[in-house]
Amino acid sequence: MTALQIAFSMVLIILAILIIILVLMQEGTQAGLGAISGGASESFFSGNKGRTNEAKVKTVTKILVIAFCILVLIATVLFLFLGN
Repeated sequence: MTALQIAFSMVLIILAILIIILVLMQEGTQAGLGAISGGASESFFSGNKGRTNEAKVKTVTKILVIAFCILVLIATVLFLFLGN
């Protein structure tokens, strides 16, 4: 393995671990009593949902997943064309 392949592999492993941790930190979507009342109660309290820590964790997760996918594509192309 070349140094470039080792570096890409380490970065991908670190990103994968970070993505797993962030996904586990996120809260699940629960229907609860909001589903019974048609979700009207959720619309009042979710006005500032974009500013919460949960929204920040979701945004960081999306960014890391996109970076992970791009790095996997780059690593695949490099490993195929650069050889063993």
